[in-house]
Amino acid sequence: MSAPAIISAADMAVSAAESTFMMPSINYYAITPILIMFGAAVISVLVEAFLPRGARRPVQLVLVIGAIVAAFVVTVDLRGTRLVTGEGAVAVDGPTLLMWGALLIIGLLAAFLMAERTIDPLGDAFAPRASALPGSEDEQQFARRGFMQTEIWPFFLFALTGMLTFVAANDFLIMFVALEVMSLPLYLLAGMARRRRLLSQEAALKYFILGAFSSAFFLYGAALLYGYSGSVGFVGIADVLAAKPAEGTMVAVGIALVMVGLLFKVAAVPFHQWTPDVYQGAPTPVTAFMAATVKIAAFGALLRVLYVSVGGLRWDWTPMLWIIAGLTMVVGSIVAITQTDMKRMLAYSSVAQAGFILIGVVAASPQGLASSLFYLIAYAFTTIGTFTVVSMVRNSSGEATALSAWAGLGKRSPVVAAVFSLFLLSLAGIPLTSGFIGKFGVFAAGIEAGAAWLVIIGVIASVIAAFFYVRVIVLMYFTEPTEETASVVIPSTFTTIALTAATVMTIALGVFPQWLLDVIEQAGVFVR
Repeated sequence: MSAPAIISAADMAVSAAESTFMMPSINYYAITPILIMFGAAVISVLVEAFLPRGARRPVQLVLVIGAIVAAFVVTVDLRGTRLVTGEGAVAVDGPTLLMWGALLIIGLLAAFLMAERTIDPLGDAFAPRASALPGSEDEQQFARRGFMQTEIWPFFLFALTGMLTFVAANDFLIMFVALEVMSLPLYLLAGMARRRRLLSQEAALKYFILGAFSSAFFLYGAALLYGYSGSVGFVGIADVLAAKPAEGTMVAVGIALVMVGLLFKVAAVPFHQWTPDVYQGAPTPVTAFMAATVKIAAFGALLRVLYVSVGGLRWDWTPMLWIIAGLTMVVGSIVAITQTDMKRMLAYSSVAQAGFILIGVVAASPQGLASSLFYLIAYAFTTIGTFTVVSMVRNSSGEATALSAWAGLGKRSPVVAAVFSLFLLSLAGIPLTSGFIGKFGVFAAGIEAGAAWLVIIGVIASVIAAFFYVRVIVLMYFTEPTEETASVVIPSTFTTIALTAATVMTIALGVFPQWLLDVIEQAGVFVR
């Protein structure tokens, strides 16, 4: 064939490709909350690059609060929306909007904690320069000159953008991108603590390495499912699995690997090893942000994958989740008893709470979905409040996280001790708190789905967990203060708002839970 003929054939091929290419149809208003947060994150980077150092913090705070409020207003306006956009890549439905609203509210409270500058006499909770070596002369110079780490705000906004995208992702490609956008800023934030810098940097390194492994598992599992079905979309995979019910080993392995990546984020056993070190080493406002929001985002993604993509294979993945849920509840509750550091104890408490939420996931029913969403929201508010109190209890070296430092705190600061006791009782699932309604809901969904034995394990684990929660209450109220006993620092308006909101919601969802239950019922199930 002559050269002109070859060129002509190539031109024809290009022309044919151009004629068949179609622009993807995207409903931009439906994904406006994601776009607002992403735009704010980009602007936040520009603020760091071009504004004078003294003007950055107020501008960043206005930008963060304004973006969150604007995204929340649009989310409320989108109520009742049920659609799939971006050629099936993004699903905006009731559960998505509910989790968007929860993530934005909890994110706003976490931003208030990160903006706190009154509690620590050295400034905020973040190192004046993360690049300076811990204890070096450079670091001391930065601290004396009053440098502030305003770079935390772009990281915060990008992490929140990833979370909003994560719960709305309707295919594995978008979900993986969202996973990385959410995770990478958190790795950096975990290593920026002003005090105990080496511990903070160690936590960040562990989180990064283990997080990279979990992302690799997730990606490989998604690749296997794509290889089997020829689609990365959840609905496309579900349709192929329904057409070929006799799935092979590739599908089972793919599902298992994807679940490993998602269960790592929810801190389920045996993928929880990062949790105590990161919770302890990260700045407490970052710990609060991670513990509350990542749990919502990761469970939202897990629920969508299991219910939409591989819901037809429920009898294949349910036994695996049975085992993981049981281990998570028992291991988290038992190991928490042995802890002498408050943040590590709360980390293992978070592990146990993930096991309780997994009971609702195992139910694989509308009731299971609704109970899981209620539990996630209730747990998020309680967690924000818990770590807010932890950040306020201090001694000369900073946060007093050793349990011995909490002895007699109820006599020195009865109001703060009472609020902290409320949060602990909620985590234990005591009636008239949000935790009780959450546990009752997932236990009822588990029994309805035939997982009675798993519910029994959950009840036993709850009894075990109640011991270490009550132990702290006894330590605060029935032990005399000692020289080690810490004091409570009066916070600024930012932290006061966060603590008040967490306290009110913990009580309101325990005494008057029906309004949120109605909202969840109206949200319905995942759209296909």
